[in-house]
Amino acid sequence: MLNLFKSLVSVSVARTISERERDYLNAAVSRFDLERREREIDHGLFRTPHPYL
Repeated sequence: MLNLFKSLVSVSVARTISERERDYLNAAVSRFDLERREREIDHGLFRTPHPYL
């Protein structure tokens, strides 16, 4: 029972902003895509609140 609880809690833990940014950068398919993604992050892609949330 305790293991089930631990697994449910670990799934529900939100990822940090830096982890989401790293994952987004790791998904780049080319150097140009990576540079564009870096600029988007520098402009606050993950740091500004989403207007629909």
